[in-house]
Amino acid sequence: MKKSVQILIVIGLLCAINRLSYAQTAKATISNDSKLIISKHIYGQFAEHLGRGIYDGFWVDKNMPVKKQDRIRLDIVEALKKIKIPNLRWPGGCFADEYHWRDGIGPRLSRPKMVNTNWGGVVEDNSFGTHEFLQLCNLLGCEPYISGNVGSGTVQEMSNWIEYLNFDGTSPMTAMRAQNGHPKPYNVTFWGVGNESWGCGGNMTPEYYSNEFRRYAAFAKNYPNATLKKIATGPSDADYNWTESLMKNVGTRMWGLALHHYTLPTGDWKDKGSATKFTREDYFKTMQNTLKMEELVTKHSAIMDKYDPNKKVALVVDEWGIWTNVEPGTNPGFLFQQNSLRDALIAGTNLNIFNNHCERVKMACLAQAVNVLQSLILTKKEKMVLTPTYHIFDMYKVHQDARLLPIKLDAPDFEMNGQKIPAINASASQDAAGKIHISFVNIDATKAIEVKADMGDMKWDTVDGQILTSANLTDINTFENPNKLKIAAFSGAKKSGNNVIVTLPAHSVVVLELK
Repeated sequence: MKKSVQILIVIGLLCAINRLSYAQTAKATISNDSKLIISKHIYGQFAEHLGRGIYDGFWVDKNMPVKKQDRIRLDIVEALKKIKIPNLRWPGGCFADEYHWRDGIGPRLSRPKMVNTNWGGVVEDNSFGTHEFLQLCNLLGCEPYISGNVGSGTVQEMSNWIEYLNFDGTSPMTAMRAQNGHPKPYNVTFWGVGNESWGCGGNMTPEYYSNEFRRYAAFAKNYPNATLKKIATGPSDADYNWTESLMKNVGTRMWGLALHHYTLPTGDWKDKGSATKFTREDYFKTMQNTLKMEELVTKHSAIMDKYDPNKKVALVVDEWGIWTNVEPGTNPGFLFQQNSLRDALIAGTNLNIFNNHCERVKMACLAQAVNVLQSLILTKKEKMVLTPTYHIFDMYKVHQDARLLPIKLDAPDFEMNGQKIPAINASASQDAAGKIHISFVNIDATKAIEVKADMGDMKWDTVDGQILTSANLTDINTFENPNKLKIAAFSGAKKSGNNVIVTLPAHSVVVLELK
């Protein structure tokens, strides 16, 4: 009897080991049959007049001991140039619909001050305005994306701003531009017609906003060398009725439809959870919430397909990222939060989703670039730190304007308390030089996963890689220890026939290069 029990125990242990082994193995198939391009504009950024994003972020005191051009902080510029940010959205956000552009041009000392009623009630001196923003974009080598004021502005105000920026001729607007130091036009093409018009931008219904968009857009003129890409306020999260209404009533009059979706760790706007102090259960729920982006993009795209089967209208996810409670002791209206390994996994996951939906998703903007929400960069006086999220954009820049390689995954689940989510996600592309890049995210908190990826008929000889991970999901980069999380060389991948076999450590992001 005792021997039989021992045999049963051994068999049970073997079965458990087999199940564990299976749970740590995944298969992928990567095909070469797509002509779709992953637009570089998916890797865009957002800089709102909010907290320390513009003032004391990009735009600093003239006496601050850092390298500057005018008052633009150049160490930030160089860091963002390195990751090749393709566009920068400005001036908001909610701020856009209370911003009047003429207050931000001309001699700085004579510009009127304004109250930022959306973000902390602070008084701004308007020293950072249109010309300063476009100078910043020029230094960054990126395209400007301007959000116009529909909420508290007028059709004429937006029309005049566009003329001021883009007309190459003689008019009162161009004379004013020349007087302010820029005789030639800026040729700004990305133009947001309002922001969150369902909320802070005017509390409009979709039907009312559809009519407003058509009215504003009619006077948003194209000028030579500046054909506008007009981006409409799109839905918040799962507001599918908004998308339906805009597609029905506006359709291809817009270049893009903007979707906003933030990852809330708790799912509760009143208490969103900490950026740095969270349990494994909190982490699991956060990843559940961020993976909803796949469902949102899929369902909104399906509605758009009904009215636009040729996919002329882009889905523009121009606000996304994790939103937590602010750091203790900071202004609640400034939305300053730290940035952990968890945030890097969120960034990699969302970028994989956008890449795989590049047929419809043509543009996205992380919220936000500096010192606000899921920042790429944090500053403290003259100090600057690159966040884990920054390193993801550095690793993923290889996908910009590369050809999508569709990937199918057969992977295990990450399980907790009887709930399951996919443990890994991925996207793949081939660049103009023929190099193949595969980005993997293993969100499992404890388990390494081996992936066997079938590369089909694609030719390649070597595989190299990079990895971002750390000992703890809560690990962060600080001003005292700015390199705790940084990109490292990765040697956990090998060639086997025409398969690539890669072992992804727990809670890691890996980008492979095959050539």
